[in-house]
Amino acid sequence: MKLTARIPVTAALLALLLGSVTGCNRLKARDQLTKGVQAFKNAQYEEAVNHFQNSIALDPNYEDAKLYLATAYSYQVVPNLDTPENIAIAQKALDGFQAVLTKDPNDLTALKQMASINRNIKRFEPAKEYEKKIIALDPNNAEAYYTLGQIDWMQSYKNMITILAADGLTDDANGNVKKSKEACQKMKDQNTDLVAEGLQNLHKAVDLNPTYDDAMSYLNLTNRIKAQMECGDDAARKADLAEADDWNNKSLGARKINEKKKEAKTPGGVTM
Repeated sequence: MKLTARIPVTAALLALLLGSVTGCNRLKARDQLTKGVQAFKNAQYEEAVNHFQNSIALDPNYEDAKLYLATAYSYQVVPNLDTPENIAIAQKALDGFQAVLTKDPNDLTALKQMASINRNIKRFEPAKEYEKKIIALDPNNAEAYYTLGQIDWMQSYKNMITILAADGLTDDANGNVKKSKEACQKMKDQNTDLVAEGLQNLHKAVDLNPTYDDAMSYLNLTNRIKAQMECGDDAARKADLAEADDWNNKSLGARKINEKKKEAKTPGGVTM
């Protein structure tokens, strides 16, 4: 009878001890998170990573720590750098945000990070797919439309300079009338869809944000690529360039408006 009576007492004591240990670990995990956030704010990203990893080790279900860890990795990614080390860091960030999306596919913060990291390591197609997911959830997101248009330009510009180089030319920003017919046809084949999609996305960005000067700048640049594809139609080439110039002027005007808005929000004017 005594032995039987002691069994529930021992189990209860064990549960109490385990609960105490778990509670202690959670407190330590939160302390590590706090230290990681402070290091992150001071741009000490490697130190922040160590704290966030410690936090997760102490509390494997600490979702905030996992999100912060992925963010700390993402801040160490150097745009357009193809070294194995940089790609490895980017992949750690992608893995972290993918874990967030596995639990919540509609997490906008994670989707934006996935798009940004993929763009920074020149994985353009996945980046575009994530931007489209953002738009599906947030149809009035001007930045997502702008980023899609920016990527379209990057892809079409790379195609253009490669084709011009094979023709012994560099981009003159005026349609390169001296390029061969073969080069022009290659540009039409490779860039027609990209340019059309880019212009559509950039126009949508400006529709949503009428003073979006960056989007206007890319409308200028994208119309100049369009001028490359007119293939002997000089009137069309000149019309594209006129459209490009118009967007360049609009961009300069919008930038002035935006700068004045920033100055108005800053007490005492511009701070140096």
